[in-house]
Amino acid sequence: MKDLLWKNITQLREQSPLVHSITNYVVMNNTANALLAAGASPIMAHAHPEMEDMMKICQALVVNIGTLDEYWVTSMKKAATQANQLQKPWVLDPVGAGATPYRDEVLADLLKLKPTIIRGNASEIMALAKHNATPTKGVDSSAESNEAVAAAKFLAEEYQTTVCISGETDIILNNKKEFHLSNGNALMAKITGMGCSATALVAAFSAIIKDKVEAVISAMALLGVVGELAAKESKGPGSLQLNILDKLYNLTEAEFSTTLKIEVKRG
Repeated sequence: MKDLLWKNITQLREQSPLVHSITNYVVMNNTANALLAAGASPIMAHAHPEMEDMMKICQALVVNIGTLDEYWVTSMKKAATQANQLQKPWVLDPVGAGATPYRDEVLADLLKLKPTIIRGNASEIMALAKHNATPTKGVDSSAESNEAVAAAKFLAEEYQTTVCISGETDIILNNKKEFHLSNGNALMAKITGMGCSATALVAAFSAIIKDKVEAVISAMALLGVVGELAAKESKGPGSLQLNILDKLYNLTEAEFSTTLKIEVKRG
């Protein structure tokens, strides 16, 4: 598995897929830099007239609802619809799911478009599946990853999608497979947009890997290992953010293989 994942990381650097991100403006710079450092190419557009044409030239789409706006919601729906028509993967990041009725209404509409992959924290995944027992704390999770497994399995079955629950343990699953990743560092939670960067990387790998569970594992393994290694040479969240970008760019196979912690639960 480690050899396969490293092969995928190398392939991303070689193929440099173009990822269209309709994401929140708090994290645009972060996610664009993460994609570039990992080897992919970012583009961020919102104008309605170019949504369909944009999806024709991109290999994957990110729909991140962090800073919702009615105009952007229409952009999201247009881009996701076009991605489906072109059979290109799109990833839904349900930032702050459960926080407001409007946010949930938008997510309900987006779910009808059958996202290829859903990535969120435990609270967001539980809210998305209406399994939430505790309120969402802004964009932060108030639940642990393992508490959201039932909700994730429901979403995977209901929408025929792959789900990633981000947290201290990242859980990736679909109807047949389930994997747990245990890399990363607690300091990563002090950097805004780390989850959004994860979603962008998931989209990048989904553009080049047919098996979407494998694509998500590749992305989350890469970011988890990079974060863990970068934290060792960081004094705080500021330097960690810079060190994560550097490590995304210069990570070696030896570093990846010796640091990765992965467990197969199903499949």
